[in-house]
Amino acid sequence: MNILTTGGAGFIGSHFLKYMTEKYPFYNFVNLDKLTYSGNENNLIKLDDLKNYSFIQGDITDKKIVADIIRKNDIQVIVNIAAETHVDRSIMNSSPFIQTNIVGTHQLLEACCEFNEIKFIQISTDEVYGSLSKGMFTEYSNLSPNNPYSASKAGADMLVKSYYHTFGLDVNITRCTNNYGPNQYPEKLIPLTIKRILEGKKIELYGNGLNVRDWIYVKDHCSAIDEVIHRGVPGEIYNIGANNEKSNIDIVKTILDILDESIDKIEFTPDRLGHDRRYALDSSKIRRELKWTPAYSFYDSLKHTVLWYVNYQIWK
Repeated sequence: MNILTTGGAGFIGSHFLKYMTEKYPFYNFVNLDKLTYSGNENNLIKLDDLKNYSFIQGDITDKKIVADIIRKNDIQVIVNIAAETHVDRSIMNSSPFIQTNIVGTHQLLEACCEFNEIKFIQISTDEVYGSLSKGMFTEYSNLSPNNPYSASKAGADMLVKSYYHTFGLDVNITRCTNNYGPNQYPEKLIPLTIKRILEGKKIELYGNGLNVRDWIYVKDHCSAIDEVIHRGVPGEIYNIGANNEKSNIDIVKTILDILDESIDKIEFTPDRLGHDRRYALDSSKIRRELKWTPAYSFYDSLKHTVLWYVNYQIWK
């Protein structure tokens, strides 16, 4: 199988490629990444000597680059992980989010129409569903994004579904909860918290810190994508969650405890614009239909993540 992964130098993308190249040494993998601020070739240094892996620096909105990669490598699967993902940045300037998340996805879908029999996997987010006070989102819940980032991802998801219904493309959409693990750029809660503790700085929390997210270890996310590639039913959406609902303040307190630091390092700041209160996913569909289950315990994998940042402070 020949797989094109977009955004493979980023956090989730790099873990996905390391997971897949180890599990499927006879597959061929091409990584197309623009190398923006959150991408890092050091994330993939262990793959450089593999004969079945190649890296191409480029933009998914570039029609020629995408077409050349598909043609020269006989691509059979595209896993679209490339995305602008940070909510705060989308509030300050949404233009890059529209370009990468919507225009880029559209360009990839057009390429799939040009080259027959390509399976397209859209890696999306639970944020497209918006916020909820109780219960859980299913794959049939309405999309109700509340910030420019989630709106751009929701727009891309709608495009993917339309290309399935209109052009008959073999597509799947995965919507995952918050990921954590090594190599994540320190603008997200967990790596930023660790970084500030190591630098002896205060940990700033929005509002009262009670916003709730479900958390999944990145390797569990990768194994779920693997199942969707090989067994996903065309046109279907799969929620991916680990049932680890935690408030932001609880996450920070756990990290402080792991590092034997005091909670007086927490400092509350004015809440973020349009801050969703709670996300929660019902992932019973992928567990039932594709027989996927997460393998990593929350505390052990979080501790591993924290200690990784202590020992390998790559992001400065």
